[in-house]
Amino acid sequence: MSKFEYLRLADAVASEIANGGLKPGDRLPPQRSFAYERKIAVSTASRVYTELLRRGLVIGEVGRGTFISGQAPRAITTLTEPRGARIDLEVNYPLLPTQSALIAKSLEGLERPEALEIALRQGTSAGTPAARNIAADFLSQNGWSARAEQIVFTANGRQCIAAALAAIVPAGGRCGVEALTYPFIKGIAARLGVTLVPLAMDEQGVRPDAVQKAHREAHLSALYIQPTVQNPLGMTMPAARRAELVRVIEKLDLTVIEDRVYGFLDDEIPLAALAPDRCIVLDSLSKKVAPGLALGFIVAPQRLRESIMASVRSGGWTASGYAFAAAQRMMADGTASELVRLKRIDAQRRQHIAAERLAGFELQANPKSYHLWLTLPHHWRSQTFVAAAARRDIALTPSSTFAVSPGHAPNAIRLALAAPPVDQLDAALRTLAGMLRASEEDFESTE
Repeated sequence: MSKFEYLRLADAVASEIANGGLKPGDRLPPQRSFAYERKIAVSTASRVYTELLRRGLVIGEVGRGTFISGQAPRAITTLTEPRGARIDLEVNYPLLPTQSALIAKSLEGLERPEALEIALRQGTSAGTPAARNIAADFLSQNGWSARAEQIVFTANGRQCIAAALAAIVPAGGRCGVEALTYPFIKGIAARLGVTLVPLAMDEQGVRPDAVQKAHREAHLSALYIQPTVQNPLGMTMPAARRAELVRVIEKLDLTVIEDRVYGFLDDEIPLAALAPDRCIVLDSLSKKVAPGLALGFIVAPQRLRESIMASVRSGGWTASGYAFAAAQRMMADGTASELVRLKRIDAQRRQHIAAERLAGFELQANPKSYHLWLTLPHHWRSQTFVAAAARRDIALTPSSTFAVSPGHAPNAIRLALAAPPVDQLDAALRTLAGMLRASEEDFESTE
């Protein structure tokens, strides 16, 4: 049999999907049964299923099987742009009713010609000494201090990830990531030629033994993890696990890219406090302030700062002068800190509403977080539930979006609680609770 036989078989299944012989939601047989029916080796069947997953034609759910996805094929599964749904529980940018007035007050005077003359100049990866000092003070917390000479700036948090990854993981290299992780790193890594290696997790976060196993088998160049308010699971890694993980990364001589974009919601200090020469801390203003006034921060060990700055410049990821000017004002006059305070209160309020409306269902939730993880009842599949919610004008994110390995997504969804007004959030959660109590067939019969 040709070594490309698996591609011919994958094409055949794709044709069945295209002509309607296989419909969205249909379950493919187990790989062993598929192999028996097609008179091929089980290893070939496995390659067929992997190819179908890669094309986005099917979705695998742990413990349930492989299903026709019903989605347009795409190379990399990730979050979409906002879809215009009436209630958006997919994109997670907190926008408070009062924040525009607070921001406007902070930016008063920036429209004056003398201020604009400075703000409209080209920004740099290093910013200005004043910007670095203000950013260092703003980012420092609970005994951990970012130093001004460590700071590198980008235009947003995603560019921080790209710059750090490009600087420390060579093309063709491997980076360990949480098995369920921030979706955009998948696209970033693919464009940089970096292979992501999923790391097993438990209720405390990444398991240190999983890091050791992955490094032994794949020789990692770095780790990308979210120890504080992890996305999508919401967990914050406890102190004992942090200490254990630091011992492992020091033993293995690894560098950690520590994403703290949601860290403002918790008082936990960065992993970098335990291993300052091992950790690159990433942060931004997009969640703290607003996505339209973003500025990305990289707090780098001195040994890596120059290479990260070069990565920012070569990638075209430098922030604009106006972003520097606006951010500097908001950090210096306390506006950004006040927005952080208010959003921490807002997140807890929204989690409380979610806990009440979804009581009795299997939730993984951090009471300080703006998102939660909902494991679906057995009578629902994640893709089908997301589609059913969309017909009710509610946008959700299926677990497959966050899974690093195709076909290894649990039967779950992430709920982003930040965007809708509170009354809309409450209404959406009530609707979802009703859907969860009904079976998929019952729900479809009411359509």
